[in-house]
Amino acid sequence: MPRFSIIVPTHGVAGRLSQALDSVLGQSFGDLELIPVCDAPDTPAAEVAAGYAGRDPLVKPVHSPPSAGLDGARNAGLRAASGAYVLFLDGDDLLLPGALAAVDARLTETAGVDVLYVEHERAPWWEGDPVNPVGPLFAGAPKGAFTPAELPGLTGAALPAWSAVYRRTFLTEHELAFPEGNFTDLGWGGLVTVAARRIAVLRRVVVRHRLRRQGSRLNLPGEGQHALLDQVELVLARATEHVLPAERTGPLFDQLFALVLKTAARPERLARGHRAFFRRAARLYRRFRPAGHRMPRGSLGVQHRLLAVGAYDAFRALRDANRLAGRAAETVPRPHAVRTRLRYRAALRRPLNPDLAVYCAYWGRGYACNPAAIHAKARELAPQLRQVFLVEAGQEHTLPKDVEYAVLGSHRAWELLARATYLINNANFAEGVVKRPGSVHLQTQHGTPLKTMGVDQSTYPVVAARSGSFTRLLGRVDRWDFNLSANRHSTRMWERAFPGSWEALEYGYPRNDVFYTATAADVARIRRELGIPENRLAVLYAPTHRDHHSGFEPGLDLEEFCAAAGEDVVVLLRAHYFYDQGRTRHSDRIIDVTAHRSTEDVCLAADALITDYSSIMFDYANLDRPIVVYADDWEVYRQSRGVYFDLMAEPPGPVARTPEELAAVFRERAYAGPESTALRAGFRARFCEFDDGRAAERVVRRVLLGEPPQALPPVLPLAERVPAPAAVTLVRS
Repeated sequence: MPRFSIIVPTHGVAGRLSQALDSVLGQSFGDLELIPVCDAPDTPAAEVAAGYAGRDPLVKPVHSPPSAGLDGARNAGLRAASGAYVLFLDGDDLLLPGALAAVDARLTETAGVDVLYVEHERAPWWEGDPVNPVGPLFAGAPKGAFTPAELPGLTGAALPAWSAVYRRTFLTEHELAFPEGNFTDLGWGGLVTVAARRIAVLRRVVVRHRLRRQGSRLNLPGEGQHALLDQVELVLARATEHVLPAERTGPLFDQLFALVLKTAARPERLARGHRAFFRRAARLYRRFRPAGHRMPRGSLGVQHRLLAVGAYDAFRALRDANRLAGRAAETVPRPHAVRTRLRYRAALRRPLNPDLAVYCAYWGRGYACNPAAIHAKARELAPQLRQVFLVEAGQEHTLPKDVEYAVLGSHRAWELLARATYLINNANFAEGVVKRPGSVHLQTQHGTPLKTMGVDQSTYPVVAARSGSFTRLLGRVDRWDFNLSANRHSTRMWERAFPGSWEALEYGYPRNDVFYTATAADVARIRRELGIPENRLAVLYAPTHRDHHSGFEPGLDLEEFCAAAGEDVVVLLRAHYFYDQGRTRHSDRIIDVTAHRSTEDVCLAADALITDYSSIMFDYANLDRPIVVYADDWEVYRQSRGVYFDLMAEPPGPVARTPEELAAVFRERAYAGPESTALRAGFRARFCEFDDGRAAERVVRRVLLGEPPQALPPVLPLAERVPAPAAVTLVRS
């Protein structure tokens, strides 16, 4: 029998689940079983859990349908548990280092306790300092084991399920299970409090609870709020059955009705039935109020008195007066120039134009990436739309002549942003853009994440210092209605990096459609335009930028590489767009394509790719052509930038650590060998999941034409896709 069974519900947290599981498996104390509770075998979270189970016998996934809720998931975990003690951990929270060893030591000191209450911290994981909400409560606890009557203010009703450790035989003896419905932690904690005879406290933070960007599900308005009264009635009825003394029922009663009054004071939580909620609460208050109970003083005492007599109208008047007194004036961010600000404000008062779509790519660099591909497809499928591209001043010449545009920051651009129904970007629109009711914001992204993104950057000082306020970033994320994804890995990482209420569209990246629609003639034409000599092996070298460098550093002597790799090799150098200064680095063997407007054209022209950690590898993999990773500073990059998976363990092809190794890969033809092919196949299966040549069509039909998901073209299986042909036979004699 293991010492601990750790139960982790996973619904809705696939993006951060691996962090939660790692925090358990990384503990110094290893006598445990880890039980992730997943919705179904084919869900994203179940795939994550199955991967861990395949690598570690301590991981034992079980399944519980989403309809069973959090209570059903935890109860399923309890039924599977075999440990002496049970802990719960939410799938997006963390067990802190050394936690299990500390818990084990404390349980040894206080042998036989039914419940060990532990401290936890509430951490706004994107920005802000964590707080320990139960520290003051635990400060007065006896040093050893004690009875609940010795510290009556400590009731489980005020604590989440994961802020305690439970003796499993205690739970089975009392047939304790999580009650059905919302606020199951409240009911569970109260039932545990009533049944417990010996308890103890560990004055140490064990769990880091990471507050969700979207807020607690318990705060969502609707009928579920009425379940709070169900849990209150359940707990107080059980306390009455057990004939608890008044010194215990008084604090329990106060804590439960503090939560009831908090909900009654927030009408936005109760979509309807405010009066019915209050009246039922009043009946419960009178039914279960302990003999000799003294109401609190001050404003809270007034609320108690009004609830006791069921005076809803008076309570509502008091509530509204308090809300008015505490309401701060809200401000709406605006563009800085006074005249532009006034024009924008005036435009916001005009109705949305239902046929206006505004696009932007790479902060206005031009007609590129997913927005350009969507724009082109919309011309074909939705010609009734007026489509305008936003571009920064000086880049107007980069747009096709038949594309309507506006210069970023101009009066016209702000007016278009105010009136557009559809706003499509692969980065973010300016902070001053207001999300109007009825408008649709589509975030297309511009790559698959290997390196950390969004709020996940906050723990990497060099990156965080350049990223600005994460709170402001999240404010921009709040405008998104849809977020595009090319694979399930991206879906999970976007969930972590950009938490919000957006809907994930797993449609593929429209910019990659051309990798399946281009012909051999298209490839030949692009190569001629780039100046690639015939019958030469064109190798695209595309390194990413380094946050710890101040400028572009190629990281590789390309002339030496060409000399060592073979006479027929030419290199297409494409520096990260951060370093596109309009300069070129041409030679007989090197063609600088950094300034070329289309990354997709450059990829089509290349017979093979060399990159380090750039997301271009995920897009290029669609072409099913050789990819070689040049990882001369992987450890430094990984530590300074942060990554979502170990590229060295799951590369798309051969990995070289030195210039000599890299040249040998090409000189000895390893880049096109069977091992390289096998690595690429696995990489494509994982990261080219939804790219099939019809991504733009799916986006236009769903977002711009409003077609239902079931009417969209299904994703073509990977084995049935035919990528654009390469120009050069890759296996040379």
